[in-house]
Amino acid sequence: MATRIRLKRMGAKKSPFYRIVVADSRSPRDGRFIEELGYYNPTKDPIVLKVDEEKAIKWLMNGAQPSETVRALLNKAGVIQKYAAARQ
Repeated sequence: MATRIRLKRMGAKKSPFYRIVVADSRSPRDGRFIEELGYYNPTKDPIVLKVDEEKAIKWLMNGAQPSETVRALLNKAGVIQKYAAARQ
């Protein structure tokens, strides 16, 4: 099973709120997911980004591939650097 770390859209119309989730790559965007890693709210003035670093690193070590947007968010949160350090 190929797993992806991606965003699940929540919130009202024109007021998006996203959860960062691990899901099977074949499941729909807002469909079934395996585990929730955090959330991202771009509508607040300073954006709100919360990521459980331990869970994210565990999934990256197990081979889950982040989407481009999630990779940028994880990079902003500093998770990618910790993952790279843990791999070596």
